[in-house]
Amino acid sequence: MSLQFRHINGYRVPGNFLNIRVAIALLAGELFAGIVGFMYLESYTFEEAWYMTIITISTVGYTEVRPLTSSGEIFATFLILANIGIFAYLLSTFSYYVIQGEFFKKWHLRLIGKEIDKLKGHVVICGYGRYGKEVVGHFMLRSMPFVVIENDPEMIQEIQNSNNRILYIEGDATNDDVLLEAGIKHARSMITALPADADNVLITISAKQLNPQIDVISRASDLRAEPKLKRAGANHVVLPEQIGGFFMATLVSKPGAIEFLSYITNEKDTVDIAFEEIKFADLPDACKNVAIGELKIGESTGMHIIGFVGKEGNFIVNPTKEQRVVEGSSLITLGSGEQLKRLRTYLAGF
Repeated sequence: MSLQFRHINGYRVPGNFLNIRVAIALLAGELFAGIVGFMYLESYTFEEAWYMTIITISTVGYTEVRPLTSSGEIFATFLILANIGIFAYLLSTFSYYVIQGEFFKKWHLRLIGKEIDKLKGHVVICGYGRYGKEVVGHFMLRSMPFVVIENDPEMIQEIQNSNNRILYIEGDATNDDVLLEAGIKHARSMITALPADADNVLITISAKQLNPQIDVISRASDLRAEPKLKRAGANHVVLPEQIGGFFMATLVSKPGAIEFLSYITNEKDTVDIAFEEIKFADLPDACKNVAIGELKIGESTGMHIIGFVGKEGNFIVNPTKEQRVVEGSSLITLGSGEQLKRLRTYLAGF
């Protein structure tokens, strides 16, 4: 791992060299050595040795408890010389952690870490580039819990300066420890949106090893990377250029259909349309393994069930009321925002 360097008094000092715990340990060690030394060499009491140690390392120049022996003078000399280096280290550490903001940064990151530890069923987003930002914006609108992993300092600065409250981890997503820090074992899904396909493959392999049940959606830049990502364990592979080309071509052949699809999936406040997928796992127990007609969703909420996804991944448009909701399946519903609220209230009441 490369060291992050800071400039202190014109010199390049590695950031991990300045450690507040080490500084405190050095100060405590110096106090201990001074007290023990004066008690042993000068037969001072603990209070006298404490006083002599403090006035020695602080160089205030007060009078000694009583004149020192030659051994005590030599010991005090070495204690003062050692204190010069320790004091310089303490001063550098203080500047690094307080004046340069590292103390507040660590405190900020510790608070974020505690919030991430509380998450269950969240989404881990690897990369805060062009695609990562779009994903974050979508999740913010839907109030979905997520954690961003980003390694670029400029992107981290952008996240910190954002008006939105974004949970993030600064680190390399190909590192298992970073994935664990993001709560990969308790996440429901992971999106890998890094520009390098090799990195996305490596992250997918690691994620599946740490959490075999996680749903992985990966970006691919090269068409040849798609089968590799699938073999690595990716549940879905998205090729942005391919999708963009298909979308533009379809706008020519079927413009009305595409514009309508864009309209009903638009989640802006100006569009009162709710397009929702209800997975089997999210349904209350009373709504599982029953026919769609028995749920009475349309009659009770006004939402329309326009699609059904079977456990094998097959799609059924306008499913019949006899279609049973089984494990691994999901319902695609369409309605207004108010109808969606009624649907959630209705299902919560079972």
